[in-house]
Amino acid sequence: MKAVQLSRLSILAAAVVAVAPLHAQNKAGKLDDPTIVAIFDAANTWDIQTGELAAKKGSTKEIRDFGAMLARDHKNVRQQGRDLAKKLNVTPTPPKDFAMTKDHEAAMKNLESLKGKEFDKAFLQHEVNYHKAVIDAVTTTLLPALQNAEVKDLVTKVAPAFKAHEDAEQNMLNKIS
Repeated sequence: MKAVQLSRLSILAAAVVAVAPLHAQNKAGKLDDPTIVAIFDAANTWDIQTGELAAKKGSTKEIRDFGAMLARDHKNVRQQGRDLAKKLNVTPTPPKDFAMTKDHEAAMKNLESLKGKEFDKAFLQHEVNYHKAVIDAVTTTLLPALQNAEVKDLVTKVAPAFKAHEDAEQNMLNKIS
């Protein structure tokens, strides 16, 4: 239970803490497209890492297959974002002292320390919370701040997949809880 609570707290804290420093990134008080592209890239990279970990450590075939699917889906989306950034000649610029980086590292360390059903449950809870936080950040902060129509279209296009991942994770979590 402690592992699940730690994961939940770190993701919720990350969602809240991440927005304030982002607004300080440029003098106009708004997020710029390169920062948003970098955040989008980081969010996908982190889900690739947790998915790959689940593909190795999951105690059931369902968890391992789901982890592999997460990693595959997010690699595809991350590459789409990178290809678009290159096409638009946008250099992704991650925020300085990005709080979510430390939170992700802590979540990975926690997940790496767990085994069996304890890992499965903590992984699924982490992913549910993570996808909720990302969806919330995208819809309330990132999407409204995007200026480039092509980047906005990409983020809008992939949003349903993030929601589908969250729903699948919640369904699996409900089965093992």
